[in-house]
Amino acid sequence: MRVITTTSDLEAVCQEMAQQPFVAVDTEFMRETTYWPKLCLIQAAAPGVEAVIDPLAEGLALAPFMGLMANEKVLKVFHASRQDLEIFLKIAGKLPHPVFDTQIAAMACGYGDTVAYDALVQQILKRRLDKSSRFTDWSRRPLSENQLTYALADVTHLRDIYPKMYSKLESEGRLSWLDEEHDYLLDPEDLRHDAGKFLEPPEAAQDDRRLRARPASRCRMARTPSATTGCAARAHRERRSALRNRRAASEKRR
Repeated sequence: MRVITTTSDLEAVCQEMAQQPFVAVDTEFMRETTYWPKLCLIQAAAPGVEAVIDPLAEGLALAPFMGLMANEKVLKVFHASRQDLEIFLKIAGKLPHPVFDTQIAAMACGYGDTVAYDALVQQILKRRLDKSSRFTDWSRRPLSENQLTYALADVTHLRDIYPKMYSKLESEGRLSWLDEEHDYLLDPEDLRHDAGKFLEPPEAAQDDRRLRARPASRCRMARTPSATTGCAARAHRERRSALRNRRAASEKRR
């Protein structure tokens, strides 16, 4: 397992991944006591190369990875990407692009609406996920070998899911469902609409005592800063609804 803790090693692994057509990406973060999520770990896996990146390592600069995220020649594959994209937007000031979200594409494949990652792994790969480190405090160091293995598995499974999902969409003639108006994406313009507010928290959020007093939600979507959930969330729901309706119409014609 490659655990990246230096900028030079990060540059090397990003150069390797930049030679591949796609890279699967996931993040681990903490946000229970902070307004903005604290990025604690980045996992990335491309065909033939995989790595766990420690953004908390002293002296590590994330610029090489952000460059990879902005590389138009490399497709970035996420599952339920919204919070991951928000984290990268906060760090780099721009979104990864292009992006393929397997949770949204799963609807076009017939795997159900807002399918959970473990359920998708089970349906497509016939594998069961290890959940032993699910409630890890990812901000603590050092992380154990088991914790790192658990984190990396999220993207190695995702790396295997994407080609199968793409082949299924292609064979069933459903790729156009995702291409038309980018229904499978969180439209970058939706998030950029509130980028100014997103990059600077409201004054009320400056008071750490108030933040600590605020109960942490168990719902990932509910913990998203309100500045990004307005028009972006509504537009996202509308796209998901349109995709479901298109799929239902197609099934009815059969």
